[in-house]
Amino acid sequence: MLAQARCSARVALILLTGVVVAACGSLEGSGSRLISAVTPYKVSVVQGNFVSREQVEALQPGMSRQQVREILGTPLVTSLFHANRWEYVFTLKKPGEDVQTRKLTVFFDGDVFARSEGDDMPTEAEFVGTLSSRVKKNVPVLEATEAQLARYPAPAPVQAASVPAAAGAAPTSYPPLESATR
Repeated sequence: MLAQARCSARVALILLTGVVVAACGSLEGSGSRLISAVTPYKVSVVQGNFVSREQVEALQPGMSRQQVREILGTPLVTSLFHANRWEYVFTLKKPGEDVQTRKLTVFFDGDVFARSEGDDMPTEAEFVGTLSSRVKKNVPVLEATEAQLARYPAPAPVQAASVPAAAGAAPTSYPPLESATR
């Protein structure tokens, strides 16, 4: 009897496996919307030093290295072979979009800022706008028509006299937390 139950369970498992495999093949058409709706969360990746247009405009020839560092931050790349050059590289990777890379090179003449070269930098407001841009879904307008509102009559106001004052009423003042005799 036990062997017959095991054999039946095996046959049922084999049939169930066949049904599942057949169902997977039919998901290519109508079920693809279900599969595409279930996607993993993808995070935006920000790497490097963000340098805004305002920061680049604040640089003036003749500034010291320390002053440039206070405005732009620590450079991402410094080289022993190019001691008079600092590289600021910024990369933003958002899901479903191309990687955005911005580069700024700062040149020094000894310990004095000489010039800068690089990509056109966004303003701080433009950068914040790119971070907060999300896919906007179609949200329906949540307004009820007069006919819909008429189906639900307004509740009658509660009369103050109908509620007993002593039954569960909250006190209007509380005793002090500490004694006054300290």
